[in-house]
Amino acid sequence: MREKEERGAPCSQLSCLSLSSVDLSDSTLSYTETEATNSLITAPGEFSDASMSPDATKPSHWCSVAYWEHRTRVGRLYAVHDQAVSIFYDLPQGSGFCLGQLNLEQRSESVRRTRSKIGFGILLSKEPDGVWAYNRGEHPIFVNSPTLDAPGGRALVVRKVPPGYSIKVFDFERSGLLQQGPEPDAADGPYDPNSVRISFAKGWGPCYSRQFITSCPCWLEVLLNNHR
Repeated sequence: MREKEERGAPCSQLSCLSLSSVDLSDSTLSYTETEATNSLITAPGEFSDASMSPDATKPSHWCSVAYWEHRTRVGRLYAVHDQAVSIFYDLPQGSGFCLGQLNLEQRSESVRRTRSKIGFGILLSKEPDGVWAYNRGEHPIFVNSPTLDAPGGRALVVRKVPPGYSIKVFDFERSGLLQQGPEPDAADGPYDPNSVRISFAKGWGPCYSRQFITSCPCWLEVLLNNHR
């Protein structure tokens, strides 16, 4: 059983700021991220993250992001107030969630290798229809969320997203329908209907040697708050 790759309009360079919209039957659409990405770019030496200014008036955060290495959460929750956020390993300028600055006394060799593959990471964007993730790195990411699983399905669905592709990681309408039914079983921890899990470079689930995301060296937990 092989996992289905996400389809979309590939980006020829990492610096590309937009993707052409394509009508696909599996609802995994590429989207135009020009406006969202431009809001993340600042001049050298500037930092535009309003969360760093305690006196700034900020809207309520729409999600929080936790970074994990295997079973260990590294650093604190990162609250996202802007419409889009860049999550990356290390960049000389700009704003967002920089994973390279999160320190841990001891790291395994597998974690070190995977961290070196994060690169430009991902862009998370809240859109009218849901939350989208764009893979800006040079290696695939792997995604699971309640709205990607088949209704009533017992098998975990983990989608592979190649570099330069995007995926709707959370569908607002579908989430509302799913939450009206019984709560499904969660094999690798408590079930959260508003949580998205994203692993860098390494997949997990029935199609992989790693059965649980806690076996992945580097991964994110996106906790949605008032997502509508």
